[in-house]
Amino acid sequence: MKPERIGDDVKKDLGRFGPAAGMAELVGVWPALVGEQIAKNAWPARFARDGTLHVATSSSAWAFELSQLAPQLVGRLQEALGGVAPEAIRFAPGKLPDEPSPAVEGREKVVVEPSKEDVERAFELAARIEDESLREVVAKTVARGLARASDDR
Repeated sequence: MKPERIGDDVKKDLGRFGPAAGMAELVGVWPALVGEQIAKNAWPARFARDGTLHVATSSSAWAFELSQLAPQLVGRLQEALGGVAPEAIRFAPGKLPDEPSPAVEGREKVVVEPSKEDVERAFELAARIEDESLREVVAKTVARGLARASDDR
C-alpha cells in the first residue's frame, strides 16, 4: 500500500482560496527563476484578488529596477507554473524573509533529554489540567522545553 502524501491534500485544500493557491509552487521556483541576487532582494509577498503577484523588495531602487523586468519575469513564471502563474507583477519595498544565519544552518540538532528535576517541575506545572492525556502531553513538552532552556544557558 502506498503511503499518502499530505502535501497534495494541503495544496488541494488551499486551492479553495483562489489565486493564493499557487503561492507554494511560486515560492518553490522563485529563487531558481530570478537568480540568487534578486531572490535576496525581492520575495513574493501575496496575490491580489485580480491575480497580480505583489513582490516585496529590499528598497525602492530594487522595486524600480525589477518593475522594468516584470514582463520577462511573468513569462518565466508562466512557463514554469502554467495555470497558477500570475498575469502581472508589482514590486514595492516591504518585509523580506530573514536569511538563516550560517551558525544556525550548520548547527546539528541535538535532542536534550530532560532531567528528573525537569520532569518533576513539568508535571507540577501541568497538574491543574483536568484531561489526563492532555496533561501528560503538556508535561512532556514542558519538560523538554526546560531541558533545552537549561542546555542553552
